[in-house]
Amino acid sequence: MTFTSITFFSFFLVFFFLYWFLFNKKNVSQNLLLLLGSYFFYGWWDWRFLFLLIGVSALNFYLGIKISKSSSDKWSRIYLNIGLFQGIGGLVYFKYFNFFITSFKQSFAAFGMNLDIHTLNIILPLGISFFTFRTISYLVDVENGKTEACTDALTFFNYVSFFPSLLSGPIDKARDFIPQLEKKRVFKYETGVDGLKQILWGLFKKLVIADNCGRIVNQVFANFELMPSSSLWLGMFLYGVQLYTDFSGYSDMAIGISRLLGFDIYKNFDFPFFAQSIPEYWRKWHISLTSWLTEYVFTPLSFQFRKYGKLGVILAIIINFVICGIWHGANWTYVLYGFVHGLFFIPAILNDTFNKNRKTDLNRNFPTLTELFNILTTFIPVLFTFILFKSESVSQAFKYYAKMFSGNFLSAPVTVPIYVYGLILYFFLIEYKGRGQDYAIKNTFAKFPIVFRLLFYFFLITTIFLFSASEQQFIYFQF
Repeated sequence: MTFTSITFFSFFLVFFFLYWFLFNKKNVSQNLLLLLGSYFFYGWWDWRFLFLLIGVSALNFYLGIKISKSSSDKWSRIYLNIGLFQGIGGLVYFKYFNFFITSFKQSFAAFGMNLDIHTLNIILPLGISFFTFRTISYLVDVENGKTEACTDALTFFNYVSFFPSLLSGPIDKARDFIPQLEKKRVFKYETGVDGLKQILWGLFKKLVIADNCGRIVNQVFANFELMPSSSLWLGMFLYGVQLYTDFSGYSDMAIGISRLLGFDIYKNFDFPFFAQSIPEYWRKWHISLTSWLTEYVFTPLSFQFRKYGKLGVILAIIINFVICGIWHGANWTYVLYGFVHGLFFIPAILNDTFNKNRKTDLNRNFPTLTELFNILTTFIPVLFTFILFKSESVSQAFKYYAKMFSGNFLSAPVTVPIYVYGLILYFFLIEYKGRGQDYAIKNTFAKFPIVFRLLFYFFLITTIFLFSASEQQFIYFQF
């Protein structure tokens, strides 16, 4: 049941009516319906993993209370470690167990020793990386005194399983989200309209841009050894566009759906392809994960390594991004992807521009030459790392890189319908125009007559119906 399916539309229509018209008298009634709706939504994928989701919620609810009531730091740390063991252990088993077995066998095979060890048939629960990071941050914050332990099971279980952000984030922290569950929610017309606009923009990004790019990208990456290098360069660019519009499109829909239910959740993207440096890019890309890693991984590590000066910061950032890569999946391509991005930070750390954003005029319709140069010198290296992200193995990625520079760049690339190029150009123009807002079309045309705005929304809806490609799974569902 994806956000783009008729099944979800039907589910949410019924849920929305019940939520605001039948269960709106008491906050506890809305929260009960919200939890049941979240479990129905998750169980639609595979009802067996509902027991995992409920079990994780129950354990961390109990541990949070025990941490807050502990009479000594020793017991507080013990309860925290139990929660960390459960969270990290669950990820290791479901996501990385077979990866470790395979890597172990391959390392011995390199020395001519073949081990008779077999992988297991493990099914990856959807959203496990996201709800695990929610529970880990909650326990750490309780232990550090940044948030109070939640003593209401219904509230906490909703925090862990909130269905708009359950499968692919954003990763909200308990201190931001739980207070919203505890107070009565009132439907506001302006907020509802804003949510619908963001959902519409998310649908456009996913169904029109991402899925049309995806059809061509899949063709290029599946047959790259037989294609001219021009097709591989085009495939790299289109995959970057696909990855961004697919994931940010999901985030837009999740945020918009949340607003329709009276919640404000984490902004996950801030127009990262217009960033003018790698550090700025990571402050704008998958923001909820980046901020999570910054708070719970990079900051503690940089504190531990502070005596080494800039070398300590470099070491902390590389470890941070290796973990970021590993979080995405059990493949050496992700490890290398994270490592390379860690290396990208070194010039900014050495030049003391690590925490600085370059100034830009948000009212400008087009970038200056300097801004364009900075954007391209950030965007192009990021695109190259996306080849690692897309490839099934490191060897495949390096073959792709080698073929890109094989010398037949001037050959005609793979055929792309002209309307796809037009839609991508249109998309980037709208994104650049609205880059100072929460999402591109929030207030971009607010000063225009209402007739123009209605025609614009009608155009988006018509484009979705006319140019939607065959529906493809959201890329981040695999993480």
